[in-house]
Amino acid sequence: MKEASWNECLETFSSRQASPNHERVMSLSETADERISLVGEIREKNCNFVFEDYYTSLLEMLQAMAVQRGFKVLNHVCLGFYLRDVLHQAELFRVFDDVRQKRNSLTYYGNRMDFPTAKNAIEQCKKLMEYAQSMIKREPLD
Repeated sequence: MKEASWNECLETFSSRQASPNHERVMSLSETADERISLVGEIREKNCNFVFEDYYTSLLEMLQAMAVQRGFKVLNHVCLGFYLRDVLHQAELFRVFDDVRQKRNSLTYYGNRMDFPTAKNAIEQCKKLMEYAQSMIKREPLD
């Protein structure tokens, strides 16, 4: 079943409540930051690979945000619904869903993006990562 909302994600166990885990939050966040620190200059030949790194880092940041708030999310679609239905960020959901579809097209169908499209998708990932970073509390949970 393809979920259509956060409630369906919970009903199908694609997402579930879990204990917040500060160590996991910090590990995911640090891994995302380290991955991005290794990304070089974005060029036409590497733009799809750079996008994949940004998308992966974005997933790590969104997972960290969900873990900190006591959720384990098992797929990308439900991470989007977490943004839309739990955090009430409909615009960010639309941005995330767009980059998710671009990533799926690249990864599963081999549809490479042209340079301007890839650069735009990377910028959208950066925007979403900034939001996720702002939502992650850097101090231990009680």
